[in-house]
Amino acid sequence: MSGALEHLRVLDLTRVLAGPWATQLFADLGAEVIKVERPQGGDDTRGWGPPYPKNADGREIEDAAYFFAANRGKKSVTIDIAAPRGAALVRELAARSDVVIENYKVGDMRRYGLDYASLGGVNPRLVYCSITGFGQTGPYKDRAGYDFIIQGMGGLMSITGEADEVAGGGPMKVGVAIDDLMTGMYATTAILAALAHRDRTGEGQYIDLALLDVQVAALANQNMNYLTTGRSPRRMGNAHPNIVPYQMFATADGAINLGVGNDKQFQKFCLVADLECLAADSRFATKSARVANRQLLIPRIAQRIACQPTAHWVGELGKVGIPCGPVNDLQAVFEDPQIRSRHMKITLAHPAADSVDLVANPIKFSKTPVRYTLPPPRLGEHTGEVLRDVLGLSEAEIEKLKAGSIV
Repeated sequence: MSGALEHLRVLDLTRVLAGPWATQLFADLGAEVIKVERPQGGDDTRGWGPPYPKNADGREIEDAAYFFAANRGKKSVTIDIAAPRGAALVRELAARSDVVIENYKVGDMRRYGLDYASLGGVNPRLVYCSITGFGQTGPYKDRAGYDFIIQGMGGLMSITGEADEVAGGGPMKVGVAIDDLMTGMYATTAILAALAHRDRTGEGQYIDLALLDVQVAALANQNMNYLTTGRSPRRMGNAHPNIVPYQMFATADGAINLGVGNDKQFQKFCLVADLECLAADSRFATKSARVANRQLLIPRIAQRIACQPTAHWVGELGKVGIPCGPVNDLQAVFEDPQIRSRHMKITLAHPAADSVDLVANPIKFSKTPVRYTLPPPRLGEHTGEVLRDVLGLSEAEIEKLKAGSIV
């Protein structure tokens, strides 16, 4: 079966995570993705270790595990875009591509003649997506913006972590670069929408995507809690601002996350937990009452849950349809029978590491399945192939470019 996007070529001028996350998704869906990297060093994340994958002899390879997380399925081409001939090569690739994604600082692409105005002039059908910390406009447009900085500026850390008055309380970042990942997903959605428009009209277009905008948009119901009341939501640890009980509880041997979303579920939970008195108590019988009286309710539930091991609660609550689950570390995640049955770990052959374990794409298609055609590439691994097969350069021309340190 063919990939859904195998008719597309994506020119990837991104590095680190937000852009590479988007282009990896395009590769999974069948697109040809050409990743242009600096001849010296390449994508920053190639060196963001340890850890580094190991080969069969137990020796670490040169690229970090971080790089492997977001770069499978791509062809790596090394080109010095600061050199006029290097920039010209990228323009030629863009003329033969459907999509360009870049995450350089505002104005950098214009200096090299690789901005949308330049590339769109030679390829009017081109969809061009720029990803920056703060966007192409506004007073912060020239600032650098890493995910951690944006999590703080965009409000996420103000609602993540324990309350100030609790031991260890204070603002806390999410344990993964969630804004980078969300921005990559928004970029993919935006590009697909622009391609749909192009299919109807023949016209490409420019997409301006900012990490800060995405972080603000992704706060979802917490945004509306503020806009509705005028009061900024507070950090509540693992608790939910609108639903009770909906948080983590310690068990006799670990912890579970419990999500009781409505009054009927609360009645079932109380029956399983031998806490029927709570379901009959007017202070807790309705969702609104439970939110208002959470300080009275949560300690009683916590005391009861702590009496039994995690497996007991997962099993018994699962029987009556109460959402709950263990709090797993990653070893437990990849040993979980559900994760195994869904084939969320894949293994690909790799020229330096023999084989590497990677995380699968979660999308399950019925007719155009996700394909894993290439492992994360070695730096410049496909330079000759792309220059020859896409641009039609001869071996002599390629050797001349190498001799001049252009590629």
